Amino acid sequence: MKISVQTSEKTYEVMIRSGLINQAGHYIEKMIPASSYLVIVDQHVASYYLEAFLQTFHTANIHVSVVPSGEQSKSFQQYEQLLNDCYAFGLDRSSVIIAFGGGVTGDLAGFVAGTYMRGIRFVQVPTTLLAHDSSVGGKVAINLAKGKNIVGLFHQPELVLYDPDLLRTLPNQEWRSGFAEIVKMGFIADKDFLLWLKAEVAQLPIQDEKKLEYMIGKAVALKADIVQQDEKEMGIRGILNFGHTLGHAIEGEMGYGALTHGEAVAIGMAFALKVSEQKKGRDFSSSVYLEWLASLGYRLTVPQVLKSENLLAQMMKDKKARHGTLNYVLLEAVGDASIEAIDATELKTFFD
Repeated sequence: MKISVQTSEKTYEVMIRSGLINQAGHYIEKMIPASSYLVIVDQHVASYYLEAFLQTFHTANIHVSVVPSGEQSKSFQQYEQLLNDCYAFGLDRSSVIIAFGGGVTGDLAGFVAGTYMRGIRFVQVPTTLLAHDSSVGGKVAINLAKGKNIVGLFHQPELVLYDPDLLRTLPNQEWRSGFAEIVKMGFIADKDFLLWLKAEVAQLPIQDEKKLEYMIGKAVALKADIVQQDEKEMGIRGILNFGHTLGHAIEGEMGYGALTHGEAVAIGMAFALKVSEQKKGRDFSSSVYLEWLASLGYRLTVPQVLKSENLLAQMMKDKKARHGTLNYVLLEAVGDASIEAIDATELKTFFD
């Protein structure tokens, strides 16, 4: 399956196919020739796949930087280390960085690529279900101690190679993390897709190869359509943040890694769904969808250890907040999202 993403800067392909990893180097060298390559990979992925991945390349001018696994790698310290690696390896403006790993690796490597020598090219080779979302669209970033993705930029990849076979080694928690972002696309953009997911996915992980490829491809295509309309998130692209405002606040308060990103977003989606029903005065069958998500192992309530005032303070520091008012993603109907202004007082009422 191939999906083209067209932006103001470039058009690039997202290739989704089982077994693709066995030819990854061949495709990258053919489609994105470079003076040298730097593979940025996390420790977990490196232990499983790095050796075989490197053997798919013919060039000898390929370097590797291994970073620790987990959200903690999206730090200034790790970012600086990778910039120093780029310089030590002699990367120039014709070089290409390859992000080989999950969403953390993609965000970090993309941010390095977007800033080294004022921007060089990079390729995404995602290895998790969650990374189907972060590898498309060009948003790359690192974190502050309590603010996720606060330091970043838009830097589109040159190519995305996605092999669903790599998902087989993921723990169930990571499947839930990635699947939440797929469900999100149904909620905000395609009710029929959401209903298909509800009917076809009764447990995680998903073993059916064709079902998995279709699901990933559909979610990527829906996101690509939104990104093409609004590359720099000046309008409609903001709906991709459905569930993320509260989700990011939970991650920041609990400490990155206590919950996966998608598990925190699932709580945020449950909250946004309930708020949408209250503000619109309509029944969106929220209980039906939330019961289904709960049956897949999702926790859909805020952890009791978190204080509401701290979460609200975090939410009001979100990138979408302006002068005490938060631009919040809500639903007009299932499959139709909008962005609405909610002030701190109203948000607290809903939160209570």
